[in-house]
Amino acid sequence: MNPLLATFICACGVAGLFYLDREKTVRTSKGLWLPALYLWIIGSRPLSFWLGITPASGTNVQLEGSPVDAAFFAALLIAAIGVLIRRKKKVRNLLVANGPILIYLLYCLISASWSDHPDVSLKRWIKATNDLLMALIVVTDGHPIVAIKRLVSRVGFILLPTSVLFIKYYGDLGRAYSPDGLQTTTGVTDNKNTLGVVLLIVSLAAVWNLLTLLMAKNQPDRRRHLIAQGVLLAFGLTLLHMAQSATSLACFLLGCGLILATSHRCFRGRAGRVQLLCSGLVLVGVLTFFMTGQDDVANALGRDSTLSGRTAIWAALIPTVPNPLIGAGFESYWISSAPEIAWHTLSQLGWWHPEILVPEAHNGYIEIFLNLGWVGVALISIVLISGYRRAIEAFRIYPAVGSLTLAYLMASATYSITEAGFRSLDPIWVVLLMSIFTSTAVVTGMIDPSGVRTKRVLRNAKFAPQGSELEEPISELHTLVANR
Repeated sequence: MNPLLATFICACGVAGLFYLDREKTVRTSKGLWLPALYLWIIGSRPLSFWLGITPASGTNVQLEGSPVDAAFFAALLIAAIGVLIRRKKKVRNLLVANGPILIYLLYCLISASWSDHPDVSLKRWIKATNDLLMALIVVTDGHPIVAIKRLVSRVGFILLPTSVLFIKYYGDLGRAYSPDGLQTTTGVTDNKNTLGVVLLIVSLAAVWNLLTLLMAKNQPDRRRHLIAQGVLLAFGLTLLHMAQSATSLACFLLGCGLILATSHRCFRGRAGRVQLLCSGLVLVGVLTFFMTGQDDVANALGRDSTLSGRTAIWAALIPTVPNPLIGAGFESYWISSAPEIAWHTLSQLGWWHPEILVPEAHNGYIEIFLNLGWVGVALISIVLISGYRRAIEAFRIYPAVGSLTLAYLMASATYSITEAGFRSLDPIWVVLLMSIFTSTAVVTGMIDPSGVRTKRVLRNAKFAPQGSELEEPISELHTLVANR
C-alpha cells in the first residue's frame, strides 16, 4: 500500500476512534488536553524532533538540551499552574495528604546543590514538576474518573495506530537498528522500552475500561465505547508482541491479572483478600527467583542470564556512585565523571552491549541510588508503600477505582526492577503519581462516584443523637444525593 494512502487511512481510523468513544453526558475540563499533550510528547519523541529541528553542531545535548523542548515544557508548566490555581483547594488537600511525595520532591530539589552541574540539575527539577502538575490536573478535574479514562484513551488513540503506521510504512521512523545489526521496533518512540511502557499504560486502562463497560449494562452508547476500547486493546496487544519488550509484557500480565481477579465477587470490597493476593504474588516472584535461579527466570521472560546485559551494568555502576548516602544529585549522575569509570570497567571485561549506550541504569531503584543515594531509595520506598496502602483503602471503598490504581502501582514498582521507571518525564512515573493521587482522593472523599460515602454519612446522621457531633442537616444531605 502506498504510504500516503496508509497515512490517510490511519488518520481516518484515529478520528473514528475518537468519534466512537465520545461522551455527551459528562464533560471534562479543557485543561485535560494539557496532560494529553504532555504524554503524547514524552511517550513518543521530543517536539524538536517532530519539528525537524536538530541541535547545532558541537552542542552537548546532555548539558544544554534543546531550546525548543525547553520552551515547550516551560509553556506547559505555566499553563498547568494557571489551571491548578483555579482548583487550589483540591490541590492543597491532595498535596497535604501526600506528604511522602512532597518530601521526596523537596529532597530532589535540595540534592541539586551538590550536583557537579547544579544549574542543569535545577533546570531538570523545574521541568520535572510537570509530572506532578499533570497528574494533579487529571485528579482535580470535576469528573476525575472520567478524566482518567479519557486521558489514557486520547493518548492511545494517537500513539498506538501511528506506531503501527510507522512500523509498517515508515521503517526509518518505526524501526531502529542496534550497533550489532539487530532490528528493534520503536513505533512513534525512539526506543522499544519507551514504546513498551506506553503500551503497558494504555493496554491496562483498556482492559479496565472494557471490564467496566461489560459490567455497566445500562450505560448509554455502551456498544460504541466497547468497540473503541476493544480496538485500542487489540492495537496494544499486537504492538506488545511486535515490540518484544519482556518487561512491559510481564507487567501488563501482572496488572491485567490484578484487574481481572479483583473484579471477581470473592475479592470485590474485600481489601484483606486483595492484600493476601498481592503479598502472594510478591512471595511467588521471590521464591521463584531464589529456587529456580536467575537464569530460569530470565529465560521465561525471553532474556539471557544477564537480562540483556543489565546485571553487568548494575555491577559496574553501583561502585561508582560519588556518595552512597546522598548520590550525585538530582538527574546528575549521567552528567558527572562517574559513568566513565563504569564504561572502563565494562570494556575491560570485554562487555559492550548496545543498551549501555542509553544513559540509564535499567533499574529504577539503582537509578535513584546513583542520583539520590540511600536517602533517595528510602524516600521512594516510602512513596510506594504509602501509595500501596492508599490503593488498598481505595479498593475497600470503591473496588472499580481501586483495582486500576492498584494495578498501575504494582506494575510501576515491578517495571522499575529492569527499567528506570522513576525518572522525570517518563509516562510510568506520571501514571504512578496519578494513581496515588486518585487513591488519596477516594480515601479522603474527594472522589465519590457512586454516592456511597454520602449515603453512609446520611445514614449516620439519621440515627445520630440530637446535639451530637454526628448530627448533620439531613435535608442538605438529601440534596447532595439527589444532585449526584
